[in-house]
Amino acid sequence: MSLNITVNVSEYIAANKYNVDEENVHIGFCNDDIDQLDDAEFGKLVRVCPAALYKVGPDGRKSFDYAGCLECGTCRIACEGSILSKWENPKPMMGVVYRFG
Repeated sequence: MSLNITVNVSEYIAANKYNVDEENVHIGFCNDDIDQLDDAEFGKLVRVCPAALYKVGPDGRKSFDYAGCLECGTCRIACEGSILSKWENPKPMMGVVYRFG
């Protein structure tokens, strides 16, 4: 018996609610100019972030948006001490609110 189940992660993530704390960014880099960050280290973040918040465009420019963060800490584990200088849990009542599962 073959069991083919496909999980659409985007649908699950889209069900979440985000209370974004605009005044207190909970993830920070060691350089304010994101394009100056080490390419190999930033590439780790692109590969490991389950919410796909770290991106490199076709022109090679890097981008990041903490607003959809799932607060899993994977980026902290991958790059804390290299290009990531700050990772904190958002303040109470801020951040992700899981609505499915």
